[in-house]
Order: sequence, then C-alpha cells, then structure tokens
Amino acid sequence: MTLHTINTGYFKLDGGAMFGVVPKSIWQKQNPADENNLCSLAMRSLLIEDGGKLILIDTGIGNKQDAKFFSYYYLFGDDSLDSNLAKAGFKKEDITDVILTHLHLDHCGGAIIRENDKLVSAFSNATYWSNETHWLWAINPNLREKASFLKENILPLEASGQLKMVATKNTDLKDELLASAPSSIINNLSFRFSNGHTKAMMLPQIEYKGRTIVYVADLVPTAGHVPVPYVTGYDMFPLLTMEEKLSFYKEAIDNDYILYLEHDPINECITLQQTEKGVRVKDIFKLEDI
Repeated sequence: MTLHTINTGYFKLDGGAMFGVVPKSIWQKQNPADENNLCSLAMRSLLIEDGGKLILIDTGIGNKQDAKFFSYYYLFGDDSLDSNLAKAGFKKEDITDVILTHLHLDHCGGAIIRENDKLVSAFSNATYWSNETHWLWAINPNLREKASFLKENILPLEASGQLKMVATKNTDLKDELLASAPSSIINNLSFRFSNGHTKAMMLPQIEYKGRTIVYVADLVPTAGHVPVPYVTGYDMFPLLTMEEKLSFYKEAIDNDYILYLEHDPINECITLQQTEKGVRVKDIFKLEDI
C-alpha cells in the first residue's frame, strides 16, 4: 500500500464560524485571520494505492459553480485535484473508488463536473461510497445545513449508477465511533462514524506501515481544533462533537494514532498527547515522513 497527499486547493471561511464560541483572541494565535476575518483552509484529500485499487478520500469543492458561488469561498493558490493527481502519476480515469466522508460542498463538490449543460461523474471508472444514514440526511436537508448540501453535487451521484453504500452496524450509529467497521473495498481500511458535525460522517481508518491513520475530516478540521471545546459553528450537534472527540482521543492517545487533517492549511498529520490543560498536539509531520 502507498498513500499520497492530494491537496485539491485552498479556500477561506469566516474565523468565527470555524471556531464557534471560542474567542478570536484565542483562536487567531494558531489560525490567523485576514482583514475580513477569514481563515485560510486546505481541502486535503488522501489517495490510497493498493494493488489494483486506487481510492480517493474526498474530492474538494470542484470548479463547476459560478463566479457568485466562489465569491463566498475565496479559492486561492495553484493546487488542484487534477494537478496533484498528475504529480502522483495518475489521472481521474485511474480512480477505482471515491470515499465521500460526507456530502458538504467542500468535500464532495469535485465528484461531479459540468460538461456543456450536463452534470456528470468526474471519475468515470470509480465507485462512489457514502452510507444510507448520511445519504438520507443529505437529500432531505434541514434548514441550517441546506446551504452545504447542494443538489447539483449529490443527485448526479445517484443518477450516475456509480453510487454504493457502506454498511453500518446499527441504524443510530451511537457506538460506531469507538469500534471501526471493516470496509469491503480493501483490507486494512475500515470506517468510523461521527454524528456531531453532521449525521453519519465517515472517518476512514487505514493500517499503514505498522501505524493507524484516521482521516478525521470535520471531527478535527485543523490542529487548532484539537482542544475539545474548539468546535465549529457548522456542527449540527456541538455537544455530541465534544463527546465524540473525548472518546476518540482516549483511543488515539493510547494507541498512538496518526490524525490526517483535511482542512489545516499547513499541517498534514499529527499525533496527540494528554496534558494538564487537556488533549493537545504532540507531533506534527507530513504523510511522506511516516
């Protein structure tokens, strides 16, 4: 197995929205905001190369939307999904599987492209993976989350005929964050589920070079979100997010798990440690250094 970091690009979001009730005087020390109070964020995908499988975790925001849409998200930099796949020696047609941690626009937008007046699959030879609980949540969105679940990102996935659902052990998923469910895609890949940020967000867990890597998606968006109370304003159930972080952190510290960060603009991988002030970052490193 070989893992590749695929940065699909950078964007900006309001710092207050990213850190919820945490005061700016505290969060800006690690995540400095610009003159418009916007924080820079990455959209860092992970590519798993294993035998005949080439598996991409999340796809970034994509580029099919109009100028008005992108005026809200402030994309910047030269990184893109296509350019970084090419740097790794691949193209979209090579991808066999796309795992979508959840269907918020910055995680799944790149899965669908616009060809003339049609919305079609960006990965013509891939199987897309979601789970039934999250899928139903996304296609029947609540008023607060509706702006993140865009029908042009989601409905074409089903129409493509390429969508499959990851099996879950129970319908409410309460206990599945603790015990990962084996994947049917490849060996050494399993899924955890988190319900605080959005219903049934999937956290892929990979066994790699004797270490356990967890793609923590929006459970821990950046290294600055490691402290338990640092929960985004986008989380649907922030108290549950805090409970999930506490539960996961104990296991992660006990077993020296590596957390792969999707949105941190600088830091790719971290480990955790327990301190007098609570759980904090221990080590910071790149995926290629494992």
